[in-house]
Amino acid sequence: MSKRAIFEKKNVLVVGGAGFLGSHLCDELIKTSKVICLDNFSTGSERNIDHLLAEADFAFLRHDLSQPLDLENEQSLQKFKIQFQGIQEIYNLACPHSPKNFARNREAMLLANSLLVKNVLELARKHEAKLMHFSSLVVYGPRRADNQKIKEDDIGAVDFLSERACYDEGKRFAETYVKTYRDVYGIDAKVIRISRVYGPRMPLNDNQMIPDFIRDALDNKDLVIYGDENFSSSFCYVSDVLDAALKMMETDLTGPINVGSDVDLPIKVLAEKIIAQIGSESKITYAPGHFFMTSLCLPDLTRASNELGWLPVVTLDKGLEKTIADLRASKGLKGIGEEI
Repeated sequence: MSKRAIFEKKNVLVVGGAGFLGSHLCDELIKTSKVICLDNFSTGSERNIDHLLAEADFAFLRHDLSQPLDLENEQSLQKFKIQFQGIQEIYNLACPHSPKNFARNREAMLLANSLLVKNVLELARKHEAKLMHFSSLVVYGPRRADNQKIKEDDIGAVDFLSERACYDEGKRFAETYVKTYRDVYGIDAKVIRISRVYGPRMPLNDNQMIPDFIRDALDNKDLVIYGDENFSSSFCYVSDVLDAALKMMETDLTGPINVGSDVDLPIKVLAEKIIAQIGSESKITYAPGHFFMTSLCLPDLTRASNELGWLPVVTLDKGLEKTIADLRASKGLKGIGEEI
């Protein structure tokens, strides 16, 4: 923790703060802290943080952190008095995550999982800040044949030359970077590994299951499952994931800790629930599998339960209800020729 004086509230930096998950994190942090939201809008959206821009304790900085950044000399951040107070906490959620634009973002993913992580770590080192790095269950590789739940000490098995290796292997390398800096420089750097997360502000028309299902159900179109009736996954509501991250930041734990849902849900059941909640006339159809729509490993949540006192509490039905309401509004607000 930084030894600099704290004026009234902590200074907190959220890297990737205009994204789906990052913007919800900013919403929580602004309740108690001064928040600097940093994003380059590669997959994030200004719409996600519009409601925060009028907050006195919030500032947005557009920057690609794969390029170095001197926070102390940023004119737009003078009110945070960083030269005196520094930064107390950093949350790193930055990594382009758009299945639709995956091919276009491959190099950006490599940079986000390497140079960007280095620059985040250097900021944490400079300001003696606590760092929370968001990783993913993809570090374990494909789901095992017996559907066993994966503990944090499982070393995983990832094809580092696959078409999605820039994301999967990149996430593994990023964790190595964090661990190395913690060992070499003694920084307080934490890692959580999250499963599939859903909730309001997920982008429409981005080839992601839940938003695509909701969009098509609202239009009474077929809901397409990329796989067969055996395709299943787990889904955790956004507020549950952030609850775990905020709890972990207040502890001495460094992780990694699995965070997400350990309930294996057939995608057909998910589609049926969405159709029922919307009252849609949509049908369910199947198509060949897609390399970014796979059954991730199911997380073993023992460590999260025992060490954080955390388990997900939002039911799928309640989470879908909130997500549908938000995406229904987003779909209605979408202008002609505008892609959300």
